[in-house]
Amino acid sequence: MKNRGAMMFLIGLFSALAVGWLGFPALLYRNIEQPLQFSHNVHTGENVGMACADCHTSSEDGHFTGIPAVAKCAECHSAVLGETENEKQLVEEYVTPNREIPWLIYARQPENVHFSHAPHVQLAELTCERCHGPHGGSESLRPLQRNRISGYSRDIWGPSMTRLGNAPWQGMKMDDCSRCHHERNVQESCMDCHK
Repeated sequence: MKNRGAMMFLIGLFSALAVGWLGFPALLYRNIEQPLQFSHNVHTGENVGMACADCHTSSEDGHFTGIPAVAKCAECHSAVLGETENEKQLVEEYVTPNREIPWLIYARQPENVHFSHAPHVQLAELTCERCHGPHGGSESLRPLQRNRISGYSRDIWGPSMTRLGNAPWQGMKMDDCSRCHHERNVQESCMDCHK
């Protein structure tokens, strides 16, 4: 009888842990769709052949300027070129009225974190895919999974809360940066990223 009670306790404990582990992310994060769908593949594929840096540029001091302004889109999309609803929406709602697209930022970091792309791209010659993954070939933008408590994207942690099995680009935690620095024998200090 005593063993049966212990067994029932363990079954209950592990069942509760499994339900919590699988259900907690669904409760903690909410999916928010981007204001406009965008195909990186159409732009970076063979027909157009753009590179990441054609739209995602750096300023003169080497700091990454992030998502391009709608003026960059207007260089090619001053009028509708194709037949997709997304392009029509881009031109009518954003390019023609010169209104910025309110993109949701997957990689938004806390205010005390300062990250410069310059040394990583220019000195270390890391490719965009090394940290951002293969989304240059994506056909659409996935929803932003925003934490209901902190407001940050799930992309900071990556898809797995345990971080086990995450690809190097599936997360933006300090440990990810440190691991990459150690693999390349690059020194680091707290003040490099935390201001």
